[in-house]
Amino acid sequence: MATTELQSTQVDLAGLMTVLGGHLYSTPAVAVRELVQNAHDSITRRRIEDPAFSGGRIDVTSDPRTGTLTVSDDGAGMTREEIDRFLATVGVGYTRGLRERSDELIGQFGLGFLSAFIIGERTVVRTASYQAPDAAHEYTSTTGERYSVEPCAERPVGTEVVLKLTADHRELADPAVLAGIVGRYCALLGVPVQVNGEPVNADAPPWRATGEAVAVHPVQARKQALAFAERMDPSFRPLCTLEVDGGGVRGLLWLQDVLTYGSWDNRRLAVYVRGMLLDDDARDLLPRWAGFVSGAVESDVLTPTASREDLQRDDAWEAARAALHEALVSGLARVASEQPEAWSRVLARHNEGLLGAALADEGLEALLAADLRVPTSEGELTVRELVDGGDGRAHVGLGTGGFEEMRFRALKRPIATGTRYAVVPFVRRWCARHGVDVVELGTSTGDRALFQRVELEEAGWLAEQLAKERQELIPARFEPVEMPFVLVPDREAELKARLEADAAQERIASAALHLARSHTATIDGTYEARLYVNVDSPAIAALLQARRDGRDVEVALGLLRAVLALMAAGERETRAGVDLLEALSGVGDAVRRLL
Repeated sequence: MATTELQSTQVDLAGLMTVLGGHLYSTPAVAVRELVQNAHDSITRRRIEDPAFSGGRIDVTSDPRTGTLTVSDDGAGMTREEIDRFLATVGVGYTRGLRERSDELIGQFGLGFLSAFIIGERTVVRTASYQAPDAAHEYTSTTGERYSVEPCAERPVGTEVVLKLTADHRELADPAVLAGIVGRYCALLGVPVQVNGEPVNADAPPWRATGEAVAVHPVQARKQALAFAERMDPSFRPLCTLEVDGGGVRGLLWLQDVLTYGSWDNRRLAVYVRGMLLDDDARDLLPRWAGFVSGAVESDVLTPTASREDLQRDDAWEAARAALHEALVSGLARVASEQPEAWSRVLARHNEGLLGAALADEGLEALLAADLRVPTSEGELTVRELVDGGDGRAHVGLGTGGFEEMRFRALKRPIATGTRYAVVPFVRRWCARHGVDVVELGTSTGDRALFQRVELEEAGWLAEQLAKERQELIPARFEPVEMPFVLVPDREAELKARLEADAAQERIASAALHLARSHTATIDGTYEARLYVNVDSPAIAALLQARRDGRDVEVALGLLRAVLALMAAGERETRAGVDLLEALSGVGDAVRRLL
């Protein structure tokens, strides 16, 4: 029987460093985080194992002249044996064995120290263990593959890591750069951290209990939260803050004080795990509609990936996402009821984005439906105001300007601007819930609701005199009677033409295009527009009577054609081919002939 010979696994440390530096970590600055994290865990270890210890502090210093960076702590330190075990053995860290005794430890995979060799051409570690404070040792290595350890001068208990930075990473020794990196990563760390003598995490986040039974006035609490938000995300001033506490996460969300549009997506969420920044772009934890929301949260249950720069998509992640969604909706409700001035600013800045958000979220729709405004021909109105101004119906224009808006302006009835983001579906949903009719201008259904068609013997003659190619003339009755005609582009025919154009193949996915074309196949599309002639108009009535009496109507027809051309020139969809100078000339010619 053959015997099996066991072989020792060989670690190619140079290859591992390539993976760490070039693939696992997104930026060399992460190495600074790893070293501070090790210092934090060393302090945590000492607090667990040394009941007499009452300290805990991390100092990060740099010397841009020599290109050195130092991270020191007053934690547990290491014995000579622990140096071999923890610094020279890949994948072994002392935090693993302590994890059952504390949930404050950050380290996970025993790889953090290797990051020193990504940014440093020489690494020196000086350490003294609390177990043997009189015996200090110095570890020295360049690549991490070979190292030396020797006794060194007596030093305080704790560890000091000194890096001689490589030429590519000397920027990390710049005091301002270093303060920015450490301040960002360690903003919520429970251990005091100083960079070149200046504290970077002295201010605790507002949601953490201070241990002092001092009541804070709500106004003061809001000011503190706003100050924290502005410190965490200086790109945008916060409008208001929303508390998060559930699903294993605690923290704050805030709405950005900037005017947004419907498709705006500037979600920003920083996630801290046990006080250390793990992911500063965790936008997927926020709803997709929350494009104007920033936040910072911390958690002890979210699980980092190997790089500790992202989160594993597990049950804890899903619970956190649900909690953030609930915090947004309930927080907005509280702002609406408790902070009317802030709520007014929220609606002014983010009305359009919130229209889309309301469509995406039923809870948000219930909260916002009465307050959100839609753009109309009479300015921004709530849907209720739109309906009240439309004699109990909501009128929605699917185009802009021209005859449609002119008619409704004359009637002093608002038209919602359906070409703007989310307006049409929002108005439809609101009206469906309240049993209100929606009239969409430019559709066959909408036109039937607006124009009372009538039979007219002279319809064919009027079409010959007034209608252009691919325009259908329809005699009708409508208000105001002072308006002789209304030219309404067929929005459904426009859609059909756009979808059937060859260029649509390049803009729209084939499956979606096929589905849309199957819908528009039912649309006639013969006419591009419908010209509704108002038989109740005094001008039209006089024209028809003059023709019946056998009088010359050419001057009147010329004037009407000129007016029709002028009105068409203001309609974006119908002004192609309209000669404005010719129309003005027609008006002048008619006036001269009349005189």
